[in-house]
Amino acid sequence: MTSPGSSDVRWEYLTAPVLIHNTQAILNNFGRDGWELVTVTTGANPEQLVAWFKRPVRS
Repeated sequence: MTSPGSSDVRWEYLTAPVLIHNTQAILNNFGRDGWELVTVTTGANPEQLVAWFKRPVRS
């Protein structure tokens, strides 16, 4: 729900594997590109981490 006078924001989403030994660099790179980290989940096995990102759609 949006408030009166506000514009609707459209989002695009991205999932990416996260390597434990290089987590900060990976997340910082996505942040520089405008991606906001939403959550981190496990992948196909518990040792795999998957980062979920979103950012406003650029027009």
